Amino acid sequence: MHIYEPTWGFLGTNGIVGASVPLGAGAALASQVRGSNQVSVSFFGDGAVNNCAFHEGVNLAAIWNLPVVFVCENNLYATETPFAKTTRNTDVASRGAAYGIPGIAVDGNDVLAVYEVGSEAITRARSGNGPTLVECKTYRPFGHFEGDPGIGYRTKDEIKKWKKCDPIDRLRERTVKEGLASATELDSIWHEAETEIEMAYQYAKSSPEADPASVENYVFS
Repeated sequence: MHIYEPTWGFLGTNGIVGASVPLGAGAALASQVRGSNQVSVSFFGDGAVNNCAFHEGVNLAAIWNLPVVFVCENNLYATETPFAKTTRNTDVASRGAAYGIPGIAVDGNDVLAVYEVGSEAITRARSGNGPTLVECKTYRPFGHFEGDPGIGYRTKDEIKKWKKCDPIDRLRERTVKEGLASATELDSIWHEAETEIEMAYQYAKSSPEADPASVENYVFS
């Protein structure tokens, strides 16, 4: 879960609700100060929009016109709590107006729609026009964490309905229908990905345990 790769501009994940919002704003401020054309993208869930970090981070980014895109992955549940039970305004995109920035809602299970909206928001930020709040309306068909069956707080029919909207299946269907690739080609890509993942897993499993001293030196050097 908590991965980090600064050489690719990936500043890591964390388990603190809403923490990615001020971190994203901070990274955008660094880009602005350096005069680079980098854009920061902050991802968080629907539960985070009721956290003070969301208000503080988005408000700061708006008044300083920072090059950042705030992406709320609204999957309707904050762990096991329905979003509708924690706020009267479940339209996350509408909250952009409170900060004087665009708020855009998009079908989060439509890969191409998300790409289009994201591209426009990034172009806007890179052009010096400040942040955008993007609400991706999606769903989590599985549990929130390992061991969570995911059915104690929602119905099986609800889960079944949303599984029919799986973004990978929808993209595959559209790709084949529009003649962009054949089913055989997509099956081959899927198999290559599975093979690569299995090789990485076996490599990690057969590797020696990390030396705590060397890990500490790597992290803090």
